[in-house]
Parts: sequence; C-alpha cells; structure tokens
Amino acid sequence: MTDIPATMRAAIAEDSDKPLRLARIPTPRPGPGEVLVVVMASGVNPLDTKILAGAAGHARHALPAILGIDMAGVVAAVGEEVTRFRPGDAVYGMAGGVGGQPGSLADYMAADARLLARKPANLTMREAAALPLVFITAWEGLVDRAAVHAGQSVLVLGGAGGVGQMALQIAKARGAITFATGSPAGQSAIERLGAQFIDKATAPADIVAEYADGEGFDIVFDTAGGPSLDAAFHMVRRFGHVVSALGWGNHALAPLSFKAASYSGIFTLLPLLTGLGREHHGEILAEAAKLAETGRLSPALDPRRFTLQSVGEAYRAIETGAARGKLVVDLDEEAKS
Repeated sequence: MTDIPATMRAAIAEDSDKPLRLARIPTPRPGPGEVLVVVMASGVNPLDTKILAGAAGHARHALPAILGIDMAGVVAAVGEEVTRFRPGDAVYGMAGGVGGQPGSLADYMAADARLLARKPANLTMREAAALPLVFITAWEGLVDRAAVHAGQSVLVLGGAGGVGQMALQIAKARGAITFATGSPAGQSAIERLGAQFIDKATAPADIVAEYADGEGFDIVFDTAGGPSLDAAFHMVRRFGHVVSALGWGNHALAPLSFKAASYSGIFTLLPLLTGLGREHHGEILAEAAKLAETGRLSPALDPRRFTLQSVGEAYRAIETGAARGKLVVDLDEEAKS
C-alpha cells in the first residue's frame, strides 16, 4: 500500500440541505473482508439527493458523511480474508453512502468485498457506475421475487426511468413479453428496449383491455408507488404477481386478493443497512456483467459531465427533473474513456 496517498479528496455532506464541501481527509485502509478501491466514477441517484435533504428516513446516514451509493473503480489493496479480488481488478458495486458507511464521492473507498463484482469488460467506468442500485432493484423484483420467465407478459410502470429500463432489459433477456407505461417524452427510450409503449395517462381498465386481452399481465412492476401501485393491483391477472420498489403508504388490497394474486416489496438497501445478504448483491452484479457482455444490458447515461467540484449541479439536475438518463460523477480522467 506504499503507493496510496495519506490523504484524499472527498465531497462532504456536513448538514441537511447544505452544499457539499470538497475537502482533503485521511485515505481509508481496508479492514478484514474489505477492498480499497480507487473510485473512477460515482453514480448519482435520486436517493442521494433525498439523503442530503434529510428526507430519506429509510436510508439512515448521519451527517457529516461522504455520500454516493454506486461506484466503479480499480482495486488498490485488499484486506485480510479477501480472496475474490486482487489489486488491479476493475470492480463496481453499490457499496456505501448509507447506514454510516462512507460513500463513493471520494478518491478512495473501503468497501465490503461481498458487495462488489468485476466490472463488465465492455462497459466504461461511467457506464458501470450507473448500474448497481437500479439493476439490483429490478433484479430483486423480477427474478428474486416474481421469478420472471419466458412467455410471461411483464408491465413496467415507469419504464423510462432508471429502474424501469433495467427491468425491461432483464425481462426481455429472460424471454418475457414487455410493456411499459411512460410519458410521451419517454416513448423512444421504452421502444428502444423492445417494449410496447403505453401512455401513462391511459386508464388501467383500458390498458388491460387493449394490451392484455382483458385479463391482465402476469407481472406488474411498479417503480413509482402511491397511485401507481394501486393501479398495478387492477392490471395484474389472476394468480399474477405485483412487485413494487416504493410500496409505502396505505393501499387497498381487495383488487389483488380477488384475483388470488401476489405482492412483493423490494428494499434494495437492506443488505447495506443490516449486513445481511451482502453476498447476493455481488452475485446479482455478476449477472449484470454477463448480460452486459452479451449485449443484452446497457445503461442510458445523461451526456453531461460532473466532477467532485460540480457534483452539486448533478444533484440539482435530479431535483429539478432535468436529468436525461443516469448521472455520473467522474473522479478520474480514465473514467471519461
């Protein structure tokens, strides 16, 4: 570890709703089971902005702290008990930024090796950093909970969003017939992924009548929660399955129960917050790498470039709805290749 500097740059969130402050702090050292990663790119998620605003009670992260949940980079050193990675390996993962664990808006990150996988060989660091949170969320819903398989009909509510686009690609890769709701602005993104676009303003009953033979869809994946989840209960078929990434609040279950359909919630942060199931996140990202390397998975990136100095602009783009694809912060010139 002689080539690792004593200090590093980091964007520090000092208090809720205050701008991130760029500072130099001690470089971490990997503990048992951890790897030290040179962060090349840090993905930006709406959850990051909510944590900074103090509006994410489900994502505990006491401030001051280093934010940034998703990252891609190169292993600089490994701690005791780590056998899967060695210095020089390109990796990616959802490895911090919540639960008191320092995040990826820093030059270096000490990460639990179980949460990581080797970066897809055909993706840039920027592209890889855009994947972990949204892909894991989509995989847990469609594969782990609903066991999507060939021939099924899958409706994604909010198909042009980050999680929605991952869900459509996973479903298609597993042989399902895909449909997605969205605004007219998102139609091209949905159709690019081979899904049938449905205007989100269409009434649930009309969607079922026109696109699901009046019976409903085998799987409905809700990415928005609230009224969207209520609508999902009306669009699933008998014995079907509804999954939601935002299944909070109060919902009437009668439409679901009368169809003997199932519901599953997704809480992607659970392994980060509790330590349970971390190996599975690494396994999921290994599956993402396989899909990417066989041409069946690709992230849609916003073309704008951000650095540690300008990460506040990326946060504002998310808060104002100006983002067009996943936003990524570059921490190294190599991440821009």
